[in-house]
Amino acid sequence: MFLSYLTDLFAFDNSHPLLFTQFNFWAFFLLVYALFCAIVEVGNRKHPFSKGRRLMRNGYLFLVSLFFYYKTSGLFVLLLIFATFVGWILGIRMDSLRMGGKRKRAKVLMILGVVVNLLVLSYFKYAYFFTDIYNTVFHTQLEAVNVLARWSNHFTATARFDASVILLPVGISFFTFQNISYIVDVYKGKVKHASNVLDFGFYTTFFPQLVAGPIVRADQFIPQLYKPFFLTRRQFGIALFWILNGLAKKLILADYLAVNFVDRVFDNPSLYTPFENFSSLLIYSLQVYADFSGYTDIAIGVAMLMGFYLPLNFNSPYKATNPAGFWKRWHISLSNWLKDYLYIPIGGNRNATVATYLILAIVLASVGFMANTLWVWIAIASLAVVLVAVYIIFPKHRREMNTNINNMDTMLLGGLWHGASFNFITWGGLNGLGILAYKWWKKLGPWARIIAIVLIFIAVFDLRLALPSHTMNFFLYFTGFATIGILLVTIPRLFKGQESRVK
Repeated sequence: MFLSYLTDLFAFDNSHPLLFTQFNFWAFFLLVYALFCAIVEVGNRKHPFSKGRRLMRNGYLFLVSLFFYYKTSGLFVLLLIFATFVGWILGIRMDSLRMGGKRKRAKVLMILGVVVNLLVLSYFKYAYFFTDIYNTVFHTQLEAVNVLARWSNHFTATARFDASVILLPVGISFFTFQNISYIVDVYKGKVKHASNVLDFGFYTTFFPQLVAGPIVRADQFIPQLYKPFFLTRRQFGIALFWILNGLAKKLILADYLAVNFVDRVFDNPSLYTPFENFSSLLIYSLQVYADFSGYTDIAIGVAMLMGFYLPLNFNSPYKATNPAGFWKRWHISLSNWLKDYLYIPIGGNRNATVATYLILAIVLASVGFMANTLWVWIAIASLAVVLVAVYIIFPKHRREMNTNINNMDTMLLGGLWHGASFNFITWGGLNGLGILAYKWWKKLGPWARIIAIVLIFIAVFDLRLALPSHTMNFFLYFTGFATIGILLVTIPRLFKGQESRVK
């Protein structure tokens, strides 16, 4: 019986992964934390913080994190180990070349590291998505195949793995972005390379944030690896507060709302009143926030108990009064990552690069081919004509236009990061349009804002003539509530020429 229990303890069970909201995770964490405290306490009594003690602590947490990921994702732990070794080796080599004055070679390795990580992410997360686009564009019938499963079956002479399905490794979007952060920061000299694989492996795989974030930046986290454990009573209390706050958000708020209201309405919307349908949309927004921020709050608290500090990921995002403010409060670690490793490299608010227009062209062309309607292509062509006209006729506005396109590129790819479908790209694009619209709105005077509102209503009326009645009725119903809310907030400030600020 005991052997059977040990086998179950160390075996991967897809039906019982280690999740923050389940008892088995907290049993696992108590054992891990007890041994962690023993390692730290024994070292404190014998001698000051040394390299050997640091390696013991970091190596222990590295191995624990690998075990945690194995219990969560099974053999995908091998992929995590591969990503860890690739990042570590490239970091050492880049630092050596950079210090030796061979910056061009270091840049080649940096680009190689970024490409390898993006290819791994693209294969596992976007293989079906890209295959669908390719088949639509070239009228083929290619199928995405699990190459690793096929190779494994070939070498083991079995059919153990299903080669027809590509499974998504848990947390791959997070640890690939962390690897890219490390590779780029080492190349730029923002952080020194990790001297051994235990330290770097700990950075890549730290289990509290491995599955659901927040995204950890190399220049913020790696320096913590070399500091001794330190936890005051106040910090211990704060850590427990983060954990309990996260559990309350996830279990009491998110899960309760999902099971008892949101899921029921979404499954059978015709059984509920229009007001209940609209309420489900609003409550779903609250559910998503409570779910995601609950996980990251727990991660912050668990990490703090071990003396490590993760970045704040949510800061009351629904208190924001505009789209730009929302993205400074929502998934902060992702927003900052996209700003530093995507928005600024492609030009930021300075200029445009080839990537600026290439990203936009690829996204728009993909939308056009997948939509496969003349009206979409006309809209895309019209947008292209407008951009070219503005670029030629208004040279003073070129920089502003380039900045806006860089913003849109960032939001479109940020949407794609959340999920492999055009729904997420559209969601990112709408957020980008919201940010651009807010920038434009701030420049308008009181009367110009009134005229803009009138024009919007006229545009909606024209849309009513073009769309089927049932589609437009649905659109008007839900946007009507939003419009009323916007007017209630806007009208008191409309003639003051001011924007509300969150204090």
